[in-house]
Amino acid sequence: MEGIEHRTVQVNGINMHIAEKGQGPLILFLHGFPELWYSWRHQITALASLGYRAVAPDLRGFGDTDVPDSPTSYTCLHVVGDLIALLDAIAPDQDKVFVVGHDWGAYLAWFLCLFRPDRVKALVNLSVPFMPRNPQRKFIESMKAVYGDDYYMCRFQEPGVMEAEFAKLGTARVMKEFLTYRNPGPLFLPKDKMFGHPPDAPIVLPSWLSEDEVNYYASKFEKTGFTGALNYYRNLDLTWELTAAWTEVQVKVPVKFIVGDQDLVYNSLDAKDFIHKGEQNIY
Repeated sequence: MEGIEHRTVQVNGINMHIAEKGQGPLILFLHGFPELWYSWRHQITALASLGYRAVAPDLRGFGDTDVPDSPTSYTCLHVVGDLIALLDAIAPDQDKVFVVGHDWGAYLAWFLCLFRPDRVKALVNLSVPFMPRNPQRKFIESMKAVYGDDYYMCRFQEPGVMEAEFAKLGTARVMKEFLTYRNPGPLFLPKDKMFGHPPDAPIVLPSWLSEDEVNYYASKFEKTGFTGALNYYRNLDLTWELTAAWTEVQVKVPVKFIVGDQDLVYNSLDAKDFIHKGEQNIY
């Protein structure tokens, strides 16, 4: 993308790749799964033109950022630590920044606001609502009890299993499946029947996603593999254990939450009841 600069910043012993453009108040964009800084390419250019400094990292385990070997190095505490170290390195003159998150980026942005509200001016989060910690049950246990072993978060838990199945499908195919998935409900990935259709069924790309863009994502995941990204899911229960001290703590920074009525998360996890009524039934 024209005018977007790329560089590597060392944070907490890893090399983090960032894309940035513009000058002014900093906006930190946090991507989801299976995504990259590249998911924010249009927003980076648009916000830079409005007088902001737009910064989008590849989170640890993704893209051109290092992939730590330890499977337990992907808790929310690790990633929020990376983000604070990144801000200290690239914007030491800004006490607070704007944050925008989507999917996993949204989930992590909630933790950033819980742990370090002193560093966030305001948050805009997409898709994933704030999930208050339930002290009575671990996250994955709850998912298995409600949706069963084929629910995608549950399928991601065993190291090596989904990596092998994704390799069988092919990285480009996996990217197309995830980026074009439009079923408004829980995502199930049963073995040999992932995404609900044969693995050779044609996929028509939407107008907003080109083959070249799919290939960019695929090239990065071909390089890193999917293990780092999947380790985020494999640490959900560890994150639950480590965040006990934040049970019932509320997010106090100004927030704008945006979700589509066809969004996968909005149509699962009892998210509708939580968003509209404040009822927390599953997570």
